[in-house]
Amino acid sequence: MKSINSPVSITAVGFGPGMSTYPTRMEWRGRTYCFIDRGIRTTIRRGERIWSTVTMSDGSQNFCLRAQGSGWTLLSVC
Repeated sequence: MKSINSPVSITAVGFGPGMSTYPTRMEWRGRTYCFIDRGIRTTIRRGERIWSTVTMSDGSQNFCLRAQGSGWTLLSVC
């Protein structure tokens, strides 16, 4: 696993149960990655702060992303 911790642009989203959104396409370092599924999501609450992490795959690599507010951060790639 390679730790990244870098902001990324989510350029397309899908909708799951309850109209929750999940990324379907991401741009990072000049490349576009299209995800093949809805991934595995975990929501974390610490006091009043809430964020979620989602692990997605493009078919060859797994990407761990963190959503906080309206921004996304790529945490790791493996």
